[in-house]
Amino acid sequence: MENGIMSQLMKVRHLLFSALLLLVSPPLLAASLADIIERVSPSVVGVGTSYPPRQPIGAERPNQLLGTGFAVGDGQYIVTNYHVLPELLDLENKQVLAVFSGRGDDAVVRPATLVAQDVLHDLALLRISSGPLPTLELSDATNVREGDPVAFTGFPIGAVLGLYPVTHRGMVSSITPVARTADAARDLSAAQMLRMRNPFNVLQLDAIAYPGNSGSPVYHPDTGRVLGVVNSVFVKESREAVLERPSGITYVIPVVWVRELLARASP
Repeated sequence: MENGIMSQLMKVRHLLFSALLLLVSPPLLAASLADIIERVSPSVVGVGTSYPPRQPIGAERPNQLLGTGFAVGDGQYIVTNYHVLPELLDLENKQVLAVFSGRGDDAVVRPATLVAQDVLHDLALLRISSGPLPTLELSDATNVREGDPVAFTGFPIGAVLGLYPVTHRGMVSSITPVARTADAARDLSAAQMLRMRNPFNVLQLDAIAYPGNSGSPVYHPDTGRVLGVVNSVFVKESREAVLERPSGITYVIPVVWVRELLARASP
C-alpha cells in the first residue's frame, strides 16, 4: 500500500516537473538566442574601403562600407562575398581594402588584403595584419535540412546609422540548384551561363536580406556554428534574371565552399 502511494507521488512530481519545463522553455530559448547573438556579433565585420586618416584639408574622402564579413581561423582571416570587393582602388590617393570591426563609436578600421578568391561561388578570403578578432566556428554542412532554423547577422543598410550589426531569423525553406533550366536561362549573360555549367546547391531562406547583408554569416541559432554565407547579388543574377521583378528571397552559399577556400589559403 505504502509503495503504491509513493509510486503515485513520484508520477505526480514527474508530471509537475514536465509542466514546469513547458512553462519556462520559451524564455530559456529566447535567452539562448540572445546569448548566441552576443557571442557572434564581435566576429561580424564590415567590409569596404578606407583612405589614410590624415588627408589634405578640404579633400577628405570618406570610408565606404560595401558589405559584411566574419572572422574565422586564427582571427585574422575574414570571409565575405567576392562581389562585395571594389573592382578598382584609388591607389593614387592611397585607398585600401578595409575591414571595420567594433561597434558604433568604437569602430576600428583595419587594412586588409585579398589572399584567396572563389569567383564561381562568389567567395573571398581577406587577411588583416592587426590583432586577431573573435572567430566563428564552421559547421558540418552535410546535415543541413529544409525546415532548419537559422539566423544571420550583418549590416543590411551599410553604415548609414553607424556600425551596428543587425540580426534576422528565418528557416531553410529550400535547398535548390543555383542555376535555372536551359529554357529559362536563354536570356542570361555569358558570365551567368558560365556559372550554369558548374551548378551547385544553395540554401534558400524565408527571411529577407538586403545588399549590405552580402557576406553575412548564416548560423544555427542554438550553436552559432556557420552554415553558409548570405549572397544578395550573385545567386539572384543566375536564378532570377528571367524575372521582371526579382523576389526578396535570400540565398546562401553553403559553408562547404568556405572550408575549401580556407584549405586552399592555409599554408
